[in-house]
Amino acid sequence: MQIFGRIIAVAAVGAAAFGLTGCGSDDASETTATSTTAASAPRSASAQGAPTASKGRECTADDIGVTGGFGEVPEITIPDDCDPPEQLVVKDLVPGTGPGAAAGDQLTMNYALVTWSDKQKLDSSFDRGEPFELALGSGMVIPGWEQGLEGVQQGARRLLIIPPDLGYGAGGNGVAPNETLVFVTDAVAVPQD
Repeated sequence: MQIFGRIIAVAAVGAAAFGLTGCGSDDASETTATSTTAASAPRSASAQGAPTASKGRECTADDIGVTGGFGEVPEITIPDDCDPPEQLVVKDLVPGTGPGAAAGDQLTMNYALVTWSDKQKLDSSFDRGEPFELALGSGMVIPGWEQGLEGVQQGARRLLIIPPDLGYGAGGNGVAPNETLVFVTDAVAVPQD
């Protein structure tokens, strides 16, 4: 089932609807090139739905298990001993080469998506054998992808942990309300000019 394509289409409908995107890998032989956390608006208790007991700390990119190298279907493992991050988390698991992606660039990405609440794969272009094309900065995808893919280089495998306010917010198209999204993305093509 291709959830991602439908979610992206809904993202263009309005500010209340958000699209999806992002992914990465954590193979022992891979080098970490970048790890950043971008600010997003804090989530209020009402935006989060029913309160859940805190585990005492927010997860980081290093807490997420990702196996497989660039071009391979990633296996993503979300731990049980930490809370989902409240800000966008971006980490290159495999470095790329060449110029970094900027607004207006046409990108070709592969991705796998796991939802935090149930730790299940929701969608994967890897499984379909169909990379996803987007124009960065055009509003085709959720804000977490727009922000999280800035600077990505061709050949990079990037992990994105996207909080609900930069993801799909109130939910829809197979995504639960206030869901944190974990993507592993491979930058198949980034303009090289």
